[in-house]
Amino acid sequence: MSSHHIIRDKQEPALIIANGEACSMDLLEQLLEWSPTVIALDGALDRVMSLGIKVDVWLGDFDHAQEPRTDLDAYPLKKVFAPDQNKTDLEKAFEYLLAEGYPAVNVVWATGLRMDHTLNNFHSLVRYGREIKIVFFDDFSTTYLLPSHFEKWYPAGTPLSIIPYGQAFGVKSEGLAYELNHPVLKLGTQTSSSNAALGDGIVKITYDSGDLLLMECHD
Repeated sequence: MSSHHIIRDKQEPALIIANGEACSMDLLEQLLEWSPTVIALDGALDRVMSLGIKVDVWLGDFDHAQEPRTDLDAYPLKKVFAPDQNKTDLEKAFEYLLAEGYPAVNVVWATGLRMDHTLNNFHSLVRYGREIKIVFFDDFSTTYLLPSHFEKWYPAGTPLSIIPYGQAFGVKSEGLAYELNHPVLKLGTQTSSSNAALGDGIVKITYDSGDLLLMECHD
């Protein structure tokens, strides 16, 4: 993989590399293809740089660093110190991108390893997902917060899980193997995990209020 890429003035989604389970190189190369701004969160920096990926921004509270990183002095890297202990490094990265005017961001290494970090990362996706378009990628799924009206073309049989984050009200669908027509979907009571596109064509999902995640699965 080339260690150099060109920033395209925020035309493409930025890429945040968190510090969870690493994804495949194939997936990383696909996400890097259009030269995004690459943000490495705190403890992930060495892992990312060891793959030959050019990092543009290193962001976090730097609580992983045992001593000052003088080895980076000659590296063209923007270091953003974000010490607020009431927010995760991922949330600070979303706020950094919002302040810089980015409309969208892809996120990898946000799942796996510590479960508490994974759950917190999904919380952050929902918290900021209406301010900036956020997509989580790993080797098994693509996840994002659904708008109140969603339409997308899928091949027949594409595995789709529709998961409320908390609750979602007035959920309806067209084009799913198991259609939705529910006054409420509620985490811990009823979700629509392991659903699928019924046939080649448009899947429509609408809901009135609440928060609803879509997971496009690749197993």
